[in-house]
Amino acid sequence: MTFLYILVPIAVVLVIIAIWVFIWAVDSGQYDDLDGPAHSILFDDEDPAHIEAQSEQKSAKPDEKESLKKHSPADDERSNRP
Repeated sequence: MTFLYILVPIAVVLVIIAIWVFIWAVDSGQYDDLDGPAHSILFDDEDPAHIEAQSEQKSAKPDEKESLKKHSPADDERSNRP
C-alpha cells in the first residue's frame, strides 16, 4: 500500500508534464502544416520549379481573418436557396 504514496505523485507529475508538452507544441506551431513536410520529401529542394511552386503557394494563401470578414450570414441564406 505504501507504493501508492510514490506512484500517485509520479503519475500526476507525468500527466502535468505531458499536458505542458502538448500545449507547448500547439503554441509553437508544430501542428500548423501536417501535409507539407510529408510532400516536400518527394521533391528536390534545389529544383527551380519546386522553389517557384513553394513561393506561389505561400503567396496564394489568403489571410484567414480576411476570409472571415468577407463571410456574412446572408451568404448562407443565398447558398441554401434552390
